[in-house]
Amino acid sequence: MEYRYLGRTGLKVSELCLGAMTFGREADKRTSHRILDRFVAAGGNFIDTADVYTRGASEEILGGWLKKKSRDDLVIATKVRFPMGEGPNDLGVSRKHIMAGVENSLRRLGTDYIDLYQVHCWDPGTPLAETLSTLNSLVESGKVRYIGASNYSGWQLQKAIDLSKQMGWEPFASLQPLYNLLDRDIERELVPVCLNEGLGLIPWSPLRGGWLSGKYRRGMAGPPSGTRVEIAEKEGWSESWAAYATERTWNIIDVLLAMAEEVGKTPAQVALRWLLHRPGVTAPITGVRTMEHLEDNIGTTGWTLRDDQMTRLTEVSEMTPSYPYDFIRRAAQARE
Repeated sequence: MEYRYLGRTGLKVSELCLGAMTFGREADKRTSHRILDRFVAAGGNFIDTADVYTRGASEEILGGWLKKKSRDDLVIATKVRFPMGEGPNDLGVSRKHIMAGVENSLRRLGTDYIDLYQVHCWDPGTPLAETLSTLNSLVESGKVRYIGASNYSGWQLQKAIDLSKQMGWEPFASLQPLYNLLDRDIERELVPVCLNEGLGLIPWSPLRGGWLSGKYRRGMAGPPSGTRVEIAEKEGWSESWAAYATERTWNIIDVLLAMAEEVGKTPAQVALRWLLHRPGVTAPITGVRTMEHLEDNIGTTGWTLRDDQMTRLTEVSEMTPSYPYDFIRRAAQARE
């Protein structure tokens, strides 16, 4: 497995990040520890979780595994923002909630520092300066090494970057957004901001809940039984069948399946490889439930797609042009 710098920092992380959202939910403790062992054996060193995943169980399972490992060989990322209790201050990114959140995460992880501490989502109720100054103090204290954001809009991310520069505070090193062949909206605003400001992209849901895994094909009337998409349909999650069973999706999957056969890889490996070649991407976050899923994801490493193959996947998954991006693009082309 190759290693890449996280944004403009000197921190090297593996080109795949192991997502721990399934720990304590779809994967029990024993399975989770086996997944972690295999990931590290394959060269992975980057593991992402969040306090809210299974109400802290994900961090606890990861922490139990960490006790038997060399902590400094690993890059552990977690997040804060969503409610962990019923009180009025048990959510958001106020100074109070962040300070409580980091102490609880450190305790559950069984470590005295977090490599990457991320704001899980924008909080409209807390002044941005309060959030950023608190994160800066955590870096100065040594409890946190780097900070990042997740689920921000373009203007929110740029405002945070500019305020940190103005005040001399620790800047965001990374952004964790939704990004995959089916969901490319971040290319309108967020990717340009990250490229311009030097933030590394660590995309979540790179296979969109299994849509890009090879399980879904044109002509299907519904999701296979027991899949995440079937659950999403019942629970109203964003990767539901109703949201994605469109002609655009089937066109993308048609090309993805043909490409997988052409290169002798699985559809999931091709989808992840495409993402790894996209500008600004450091490491997709792969969430797995089983050892079989992990082995398939590890097969993403050690090979590349040709330029023409990248072009075919990129063209079939292009977003519908919209204002003002199409207007600006045409104006730039006219100037040339």
